[in-house]
Amino acid sequence: MTAERYHGVGAAPGLSIGQVVWWRKESPKVETQTVSDPDGEIKRFEEVVQQAKAQIQQLRQTTAERIGEEEAAIFDAHLSFMEDPAYIGEMKNRIRNQKKNAEAVCRDVTDEMSQMLASLPDEYMQARADDIRDVGTRILLLLSGVQPFDPSMLKPGSIIVAEELAPSDTAQFPPGVAGMVTARGSKTAHAAIMARTLGIPAVLGLGKTLEELADGDTLIVDGEAGSLIKNPDPQTEKEARSEMERQQKLREDALKKADEDAFTADGRRIQVFANIGSLNDLEAAVHNGAEGVGLFRTEFLYLENDQWPTEEEQYGAYRKVLEAFGDKPVVIRTLDIGGDKDLPYAELPKEENPFLGHRAIRFCLANPDIFKVQLKALLRAGVHGDLWVMFPMVENLSEVREAKALLDECRQELQQNGVETASSLKVGIMVEIPAAAVNADLLAKEVDFMSIGTNDLTQYTLAADRGNELVAPLYDAAHPAVLRLVKKTCDAAHEAGIIAGMCGELAGDPKMTEVLVGLGLHELSMSAGTIPEVKEEVRNVQTDNARTLAERTLVQESPEAVRQLATKEPLKS
Repeated sequence: MTAERYHGVGAAPGLSIGQVVWWRKESPKVETQTVSDPDGEIKRFEEVVQQAKAQIQQLRQTTAERIGEEEAAIFDAHLSFMEDPAYIGEMKNRIRNQKKNAEAVCRDVTDEMSQMLASLPDEYMQARADDIRDVGTRILLLLSGVQPFDPSMLKPGSIIVAEELAPSDTAQFPPGVAGMVTARGSKTAHAAIMARTLGIPAVLGLGKTLEELADGDTLIVDGEAGSLIKNPDPQTEKEARSEMERQQKLREDALKKADEDAFTADGRRIQVFANIGSLNDLEAAVHNGAEGVGLFRTEFLYLENDQWPTEEEQYGAYRKVLEAFGDKPVVIRTLDIGGDKDLPYAELPKEENPFLGHRAIRFCLANPDIFKVQLKALLRAGVHGDLWVMFPMVENLSEVREAKALLDECRQELQQNGVETASSLKVGIMVEIPAAAVNADLLAKEVDFMSIGTNDLTQYTLAADRGNELVAPLYDAAHPAVLRLVKKTCDAAHEAGIIAGMCGELAGDPKMTEVLVGLGLHELSMSAGTIPEVKEEVRNVQTDNARTLAERTLVQESPEAVRQLATKEPLKS
């Protein structure tokens, strides 16, 4: 057999070797039928929902015992769907009103809600589409009486290959699973998050080439590079095993020093923060040595609600994260939502391309009544910690000035009513639109910090949809064009005397740490699990050498050349 190489999206770092085992899921065939007794059908449906709920509760318990409470909290979202009137309630309404069978209604409502979530502009929230598909599949299997795949049959050393894997699938992996490879999926999908927690290397987005992998093939999975080698020769396999041992030693050493602050070898302070998608992520951030929060996404408060969240509800959530980090900085991003029917209780227009549409700061400024509720909650919570407020998807100066004016207006209204507000807080923006990076020198004069969101910045700069496996090879934040925009933003921040940070996926790539320090970033924010390794990389950096390296990356011809340079590999001719 001849070795073959494949490339996808690296979703969980690490190197592993094992044998391919296909996980082909049973999909119940659903036919739409008319029911003569809707009440009886609803009762059957409710019984199945209770069975599904019991299964999820059991899965949550076993996950907590085996992996940890933080990871088990992923299934809280599944349980919340089981109580959601916009989901379960909608199904019962359709059974009653349309007199359709429960299977057809479950299929239709699940498809509609998953498509709505997948259309959201925030990558973390797009991953919620996986959760609701997982829940819907569970209900459908129970309704149809189809037995799902039994993960206990998986042997140690198995590389799981599937079209797509749900969080509940990954949570049931037995000890010894060596890797995970799928045709679809994103880095922020809960299944990918679970794989990172379990230390299972994962490569997603292989698309149709996945079918070239057969049961029993030997596979080397590089979850950081997003690459696979099928049926490697003996020397390649030997080198991979040696590298696996080296990486394991580095991870163990880094975790021992996770609580220490990160200084470069010549004494430059680089703050290493955590990205947080909900309150469930706090424990992991603290455990892995986060020096603060570089991105706290607030969208979960809106998506897990059946109405606009109140000021009090938001205040409670913001206060918890601020108190958890004491005097450490917590960057809370204001609402980043909008587009194609993003919220069931909001009357939002359908847009052809919500990623380029009426979202984030644009939506908030057009709806000041909604925006002011959030701003007041933030101002109140700010007395409990070091609050930094960040406005997303800023494109021009007028947006910044208008948002700051609303913030001041909210402060005055609260103070007039005798409500205590933060005496001081930093106000900043996300730089994720190329225009903002190009005009960073103008924007920097209006804010206290700028945080570069490389996920969207890369997507917009390279015109490559980050969730589309057909253009996955084009989507790489290490592209010289993206790095030039990062450098331009950092230079503008330095000139204005403000902080330049990064909260996109690139910030959590240890192999790019030296380049990012060299470009001039003061702060890097990432998923909690990568914090120890990035801190260790920072400690090995000499600032002058990093600047020289960064300047060299800016003149490379491709992201591949940049990554070779960053990892000190010889450049290919």
